[in-house]
Amino acid sequence: MYAMAPPDNDVLWARSLHYSLGKSVVLSDVSLSVREAEILALVGPRGSGKTALMHCLSGQAVAQQGEVWFNSGPVHTMTAAQRERLRRERFGWIDPEPGLVPELTAWENAALPLLLRGVSHRAARTSAMEWLERLDIGGSARKRPYALTQSQRQRIAIARSLVTTPSVLFADEPTASLHRADGAQVLRTLMAAVRSHGITVLLATHDTEVAALADRTVALLDGRRVGTAAPTTGAEGVAECSLSV
Repeated sequence: MYAMAPPDNDVLWARSLHYSLGKSVVLSDVSLSVREAEILALVGPRGSGKTALMHCLSGQAVAQQGEVWFNSGPVHTMTAAQRERLRRERFGWIDPEPGLVPELTAWENAALPLLLRGVSHRAARTSAMEWLERLDIGGSARKRPYALTQSQRQRIAIARSLVTTPSVLFADEPTASLHRADGAQVLRTLMAAVRSHGITVLLATHDTEVAALADRTVALLDGRRVGTAAPTTGAEGVAECSLSV
């Protein structure tokens, strides 16, 4: 048992996470704190543990050791059904690839999380269209994924992740499949959207230019936190990044 409780002003808080897949150690003694409305970049090369850490923080995976708290609630002790509900109601997720449903139009893909919640067709469409317009893809709302570019499909996936206005957005290399110019534009739009809505973001990336859009960065290497930068008000070992949009 740990005696110390997570700070009240942290939306997400993790301590001493150890996570293995088979005989491979994926995370080793990783601790992290994320403040409300903060954009925190998880940086490191591929295979450094960024995605695994986000899986543990979002409740998609449970570490063999350690704690994860969301708004002072212990995620690590929740049942699988409770974690699934938490992800559905409070979290959003963006993958490197859009993963759209090919039979649905752009707006239907964006509205899908609301429709699955039982939100009325009209209300779900209105919310989806608002996000599609914000992400500069509203003009293609009636098109299906095959008729769109990769950049347009990724914008729809981002709209889908934001349509429920999540408390925390997990963005796992959200522009990795895009050309640099397209990726930069998508990221700028995404950052403006989450800041205007006060959404907390965990952004996993191996690109230093992408990481520069965050408020803070946490570096991972071989499943461990690394770096010797002076700590800020957050967790130890956090290096500051300037905001450049």
